[in-house]
Amino acid sequence: MRNRESYLPGPAAGAEIRKGGDQWTLILTRDLRHPPAMVWQALTDPAQLRDWAPFDADRNLSTVGPVKLSTVGTPQVSETTVKRAEAPRLLEFSWGGDLRWELEPLGSGTRLTLWHSIDRRFISWGAAGWHICFDVLERSLAGEPIGRIVGPEAMKFDGWKRLSTEYAKQFGIETHGGSPDTSGTSRTRT
Repeated sequence: MRNRESYLPGPAAGAEIRKGGDQWTLILTRDLRHPPAMVWQALTDPAQLRDWAPFDADRNLSTVGPVKLSTVGTPQVSETTVKRAEAPRLLEFSWGGDLRWELEPLGSGTRLTLWHSIDRRFISWGAAGWHICFDVLERSLAGEPIGRIVGPEAMKFDGWKRLSTEYAKQFGIETHGGSPDTSGTSRTRT
């Protein structure tokens, strides 16, 4: 793993929210230089998820059915179901809220879009967390892994607080004060 020490997330970009009650939907889009089939593998293969995702899976996510997702850095294990798995373009399951991943061919790369329902109080934290996960994913796909940066560890990284504040400003909301709940029970788990 090289360049982890020098990693700094770029500016907040590619995100929007849809407001509705206490659960809002974060929509985060990232253009990747890699083809959809390669990105699909990174989203579904447990070994590749361990490189970048905020959870571990007990099986490949490429088929519909039950799965256990373990939140990294906590004892939290969620029993959930992969609802849709249409390789290499659509993946849906629940983890700290419903997640929907869409992959669209974009030249020789992929436009990756994530929809994640998140408690509205923590939407900017979720955006910052997924932003960092996407950065790590992109480096992993390029063969330049820097290692997973998630949960409380991500919040300690230079740039995380700035990202969270930038996303809150973009979304027109106040940042949530206090310390994060790392149990995974009342906030998003990214």
